[in-house]
Amino acid sequence: MSIHPTAIVHPGARLGAGVEIGAYTLVGEHVEIGDNTHVGPHVVISGHTRIGGDNRIFQFCSIGEIPQDKKYAGEPTRLEIGDRNTIREFCTFNCGTAQDAGVTRLGNDNWIMAYVHLAHDCQIGNNVIFANNAQLAGHVTVGDWAILAGFTGIHQFVRVGAHSMTAVGTMLLQDLPPYVMVGGSPPAPHGINSEGLKRRGFSADAIAAIKRAYKTLYKSGLPLAEAREAIAAEAGSVVELQVLAEFLATPGRGVVR
Repeated sequence: MSIHPTAIVHPGARLGAGVEIGAYTLVGEHVEIGDNTHVGPHVVISGHTRIGGDNRIFQFCSIGEIPQDKKYAGEPTRLEIGDRNTIREFCTFNCGTAQDAGVTRLGNDNWIMAYVHLAHDCQIGNNVIFANNAQLAGHVTVGDWAILAGFTGIHQFVRVGAHSMTAVGTMLLQDLPPYVMVGGSPPAPHGINSEGLKRRGFSADAIAAIKRAYKTLYKSGLPLAEAREAIAAEAGSVVELQVLAEFLATPGRGVVR
């Protein structure tokens, strides 16, 4: 363990083996940091925050502060961060609220660039990429392998599906289904993230099935309910479509169409 002499670490904080704490960083009483996590200088980690192992948190981040929610009344809500995440400069991650699950979560192996904001009760999966200035309002859910381009804004309660992708400056007000790429203002669908799927080992047959499902959803002219039924029927024989069928079957803020 290596703690810079100018850092202030509360005696109640729990630090794992190999943790590094940089200059002028503050670590609060209810913070837990896992093995081999590196925290840079001028970072504030507060609240009931649990951080896993092998993370790297760069300078000037605010991690685990109270939510920006007027209803918050001091409840002991939490922030949980998994393993092997890179969190770049000036990120702000808030704890959850009592009106939701009470916890904001960031999973494993995520690449979070500078100035990203995760508001209260966001639930972020694994292997996501959030480019500079991606901003998430409260209660947002993001699936595995999603990519948010720079200056993407996500409205509260919006769901972002696995393997989806936004273009620069996207303001997402409705749910983004898995695999779909969106861009423009207002956001419009622009095909599926086929290149990303190839890199992740999806077979040619699976990608072809996902493309057919995209056409059913966006090009067939079917009402959403009928498109949803058609995709659900094909998902019975194509496992990669199950995540899309389940997403469409779950109520939300409406789907980007």
